[in-house]
This record gives sequence, C-alpha cells and structure tokens, in this order.
Amino acid sequence: MSSQQQSLTMSAQAASNSRIPKRLHLYVLCFASLALTSAFAGYEVSRFAGAGGANSGSVEAATLPLPSPDAASSAFVDLSNLAPQDQARQLLDRAIQRDLRSLDLIAKNVDLWRGHLVDEGPLFNSVHKALNADDLGVRAAALEIDLAANNLSKTPETVAALVKKLHTDPANRPWTLWRLGALGNRGVETNLVFAQLSTYAHDSNEETRYWAVEGLAMLGTDATINPLLDSFAHDRSARVRQRAACNLAESGMLTHEQRLAAVPQLLNFFDDDAMNPATRGWVYGALRTITGVQLGNDANAWRQWWAKRDTTTKHHRRTAMLYA
Repeated sequence: MSSQQQSLTMSAQAASNSRIPKRLHLYVLCFASLALTSAFAGYEVSRFAGAGGANSGSVEAATLPLPSPDAASSAFVDLSNLAPQDQARQLLDRAIQRDLRSLDLIAKNVDLWRGHLVDEGPLFNSVHKALNADDLGVRAAALEIDLAANNLSKTPETVAALVKKLHTDPANRPWTLWRLGALGNRGVETNLVFAQLSTYAHDSNEETRYWAVEGLAMLGTDATINPLLDSFAHDRSARVRQRAACNLAESGMLTHEQRLAAVPQLLNFFDDDAMNPATRGWVYGALRTITGVQLGNDANAWRQWWAKRDTTTKHHRRTAMLYA
C-alpha cells in the first residue's frame, strides 16, 4: 500500500470513529482514492449507531426509461392519495431516476409538506441518495425536503435562530452549520450564513471546522471557494483538509463552473513546499475530478494543460464577442 493510500485509510478510520452526529454523516460525500489515476472514487455511506463501521462505494442514480406522458400523469395523480411522507419520498426517488418532472412537483408541494414530514426511515434514505446525485437540481430538492422534514422555514428568523443556536448549543453545532449552509443555498440570508460559516471554519475545535467546511459546500456560492481552498491548504487537521478537497472537487452544491474557478489556485498549491504528500495527492485527485482529465501526478503537466486550455477558452470568448 502506498503512503498516500495509507494516509487516506487512516483518515477514513478517523472519520468513522469521530463523534459525527447520528445520521448527519450520511449526508457527507467522502473522498476515497483507489489509485493515482482515479480519485474521489466513492462516497462514505457508513452510519453511526453507537459503534459503526465504514462502507464505501459509489452512489449513482439509476438510469431508467421514463414512462410515457399519459402513464406519468396517471402516476402523479395517484400520488395525491398518499400521505405527504410517501409523496415526498416517491417524487424524490423518481427525480433520482432521472424523471426530472418530479422536481417541479417537489417545488410546488414542499411548503405544504412542512410539519407533515418526519426525517427518518425510507424518506431519510431517499434524501441521502439524492444528496449523492450528480444532478444539482436533485441535490437541491433533497435540501428542500430535509428542511421541510425538520420544520425549518426558509425565513430570516430561522437563520437568526440557528445562529443563536451555534452559540448556545455546541453539542448540536454540526447539524446547525450544515443546515445554515442549506438555508443559505436556498437564498435565505446568504451573506450572514457565509460570515458565520467562514468564522467557524477557523474554530479551535476540529469537529466544528469539519462541519463549517461542509456548510460552506452546502452554501455553494462563489464566495465559498476561497475559504474552502484555505481549509484545504492550511487546516492543521488532515481530516478537515480532506473534507475541503472533497467539497471543492465533487461534494456539495458548487457548480462545475465554480469548481473550475478553483483550478488556478489548486495549481499554485504545487509551489507550497510545506504541503505534505497526502495533501498534495488530494490536490491531484481534485484536479482530475474537476476537469475530467486523467493526467498523472506531474505538476508541470497540469500547468501546461491548464495554460493551453485557458488560452483556448479566452480565444473562444473573444470570437463569440465579435459575432455577438
């Protein structure tokens, strides 16, 4: 086993043994490196139950044929006869299966479901799967249902109450940081949420920093890129650095364009002689995942590829402006 793989194994064990709140860690997409040419290959899906274990594997939405319009309409009518818990679960499951018409129905009904959903059982499992989906619309629907299932309205008052809870209820701070990020992503007090998450990303407590980094990924605004890069490069905890790498590369609510915006700074990390081998390996893994390019662990090769790509992109933009 290589030193990089040993480091990742130790980090994964540390994550599974830490005091991650019950069920919350299932919402976390986990970094896993299988080889130098393949990083971020799976998601941690272990569940803490007093003495849990890790079970890593890719969670991918199944690609199923869509029903005919008539059949789909009939199926949606049948859903109206179900309890809200089952409506939410079935619509989310259909969204995971690429039936994106379900997303419109979730958006129309989620506020009506608030107070009638329970964050447990099959619905919780569906939310977890949806947060692993490769479609940001499906991930956003999962956030909406999670907020509704926990009776959290998308209002400034809810954000204010959660900010207060950060100070008064440190035991539940991980959940609070995560859900602040979710509310900010849905457009509620985004600047306030960002300020709180950025502050707690530098907290003295490792667990708090870990979940502040996760909250930044849930927030998913342009402003979150730099704090995530900072945690990736400088946090004293390997576990937090790994989490920031995951969130920049694949996890959370960042768009592909936002992830690409982090590439120049990731390339600059290669000039940091103080960066340890494991973290440097995560930089290569993040670059591969973001760009889809399978270059090896060669900093100069990555710089040359990016310079060529950047020049080509700028040329295309200038050409488009000429003909606009």
